[in-house]
Amino acid sequence: MGHRPLGAARELRKFTGNSRLAPGFARQRVGVRWNAAIPWLATAVRLLLGGVFVVAGALKIPDPAAAVRAVRAYQLLPEPLVPPVAFGLPVIEIAIGLALLLGVFVRTAALAAAVLLVVFLVGVGSAWARGLQIDCGCFGNGGQVSTGETAYPLEVLRDAALLVVALTLARRPASRLTLGSVHPVQEEVRSAR
Repeated sequence: MGHRPLGAARELRKFTGNSRLAPGFARQRVGVRWNAAIPWLATAVRLLLGGVFVVAGALKIPDPAAAVRAVRAYQLLPEPLVPPVAFGLPVIEIAIGLALLLGVFVRTAALAAAVLLVVFLVGVGSAWARGLQIDCGCFGNGGQVSTGETAYPLEVLRDAALLVVALTLARRPASRLTLGSVHPVQEEVRSAR
């Protein structure tokens, strides 16, 4: 005898007398569920990206000499700039990561993360293209390594994936569990009162 329509679709059919509205209405309900899931997905990627940046920065802080070696190994900066970049980068990474984890200035933090990831991609790509044998130093250590110990393809893939996450988060920063602005759904509830 056919399939039995969803309860809400059946009620709509009774109310309007139009059986064609029911299937679209059911699809619309699925869309509403998806819209409710997006802030939770944004929360997950925000926490992931923030966690990566905090860990990357925190692992560089205890060994500043390794951070200097890692920056120097890229052979991109003049020597007087190497120490300030090596010391400043972990602080910037931790600040961006904490902003993302706490949910404050999410769009700004995501854009800053995207800029850093582009810089990282250019640096790793440049080292790879020039045939340098270095560890990226992304999570501490870094510097010269033996032939065959480089992991450029994985580093590029990881940073490109994180860049997509950062850009997506910059485009849609609204998420749950934030200390920052009110979520749009919460704003609608408040304005309806």
